[in-house]
Amino acid sequence: MSSSSVSQDQNPILTFEGKRYDLNKLPDDLKELVRGMQVADAQLRMHEDTLKVLAVGRQSMAMQLNERLKEVNPLPEND
Repeated sequence: MSSSSVSQDQNPILTFEGKRYDLNKLPDDLKELVRGMQVADAQLRMHEDTLKVLAVGRQSMAMQLNERLKEVNPLPEND
């Protein structure tokens, strides 16, 4: 897996796979790829957070189900 980061200062630097590049000197198509990766990274973080929220909600529902099922007689087990 490769990693990238862009520092946001007067001379933005792209760090990608351990190497640094002057973002301003990259061709426009590469700048567009960098922007696309930044958008993809942001979307991944957002969806990871959504999954965490869904997991917590599901766990809460499972606890409620477990608590309410204590009031219900289960079917007999088959031997």
